[in-house]
Amino acid sequence: MKRAQIFRRWMAALSMVAIVAMSASCTRKLIFEYEGDCGVYYNIRFKYDYNIKFANAFANEVNSVALYVFDQSQTLVNTIVTTDKEELSKENFEIQLELTPGHYTLLSWSGLMNEESFDLLPEAEIGKTTLQEMKVRMHRTNAVQQSDLKPLYHGMLTLDVTDKPGTYTQTISLMKNTNVIRLLLHEMSGHPMSSDQFAFEITDKNGLYNYDNSRLDDEAITYKPWHTDSIFAQTEEASRATAINAVLAELTIGRMSADSSPILTVKSTQTGATVLRIPIADYALLVKGNYRAGMGDQEYLDRQDEYSMTFFLEEGEWVSSMIMINSWRVVINDTGLN
Repeated sequence: MKRAQIFRRWMAALSMVAIVAMSASCTRKLIFEYEGDCGVYYNIRFKYDYNIKFANAFANEVNSVALYVFDQSQTLVNTIVTTDKEELSKENFEIQLELTPGHYTLLSWSGLMNEESFDLLPEAEIGKTTLQEMKVRMHRTNAVQQSDLKPLYHGMLTLDVTDKPGTYTQTISLMKNTNVIRLLLHEMSGHPMSSDQFAFEITDKNGLYNYDNSRLDDEAITYKPWHTDSIFAQTEEASRATAINAVLAELTIGRMSADSSPILTVKSTQTGATVLRIPIADYALLVKGNYRAGMGDQEYLDRQDEYSMTFFLEEGEWVSSMIMINSWRVVINDTGLN
């Protein structure tokens, strides 16, 4: 046999061995090894720009991320948890996945892992838990919530993965479920006020969320302030001293619905009389037009996560024709909302 023929046969055999070795190396890889050049890789990034400023606040606000990966049967196949704030604050933070061909659903409940304010129901088990079971429940004691809830964020993404090798980047957009409500009672008569003169509470059935972040039927939760304070200030107006007396209350509540408004009630602790009672989401939407005239009501409530409301009192009675909401003065001609 000629030397050239022997060489060609030897090279062909060597090529076949290399092909088999490459194929075997691809099939032996673990799902999250992220090495080699024959796999299908996804870099999953996160953003939180579903807010009133339309700016990505993920690096500054999100303190933990839990990513759940479900296969085409909607069964959990992997869970990745990150609680390292230094890593999360990096501009290029991402979670790397290597996936076999198929249809996947990615679910993120971010901010959940401290377990101070919310629980995942049930505990996620790979190969057992389904997407539809991934519910989240707010902590409460005898249907009362009186703590500054830790921020909770939700996001979902679907992937149709082919067998085409390569590295792809996808982004999960997060929505914030918690809202801080700041209430200020301003006594216009100038009479001194004390925070123990009033009892504040907000009631809503918004402590249980489905895998898609929709609100599920829940008991009525009573939110109470985690902070109250008495405020006094002295101002000079036209060479006349004016005293400002007010009471501040801060509460944190769950996701609000445009179709079922939480009810804010303020009562006098001395007489038990109701000072004011309003549907708080309806009042918050009164100033939506000042921000985004074309924005839907639910989108506005989901994007806005802080509400400051000032109610004016005259001798302890609410002057219901005017309030301040997020620095906007609202004059109410029809008080049918309360």
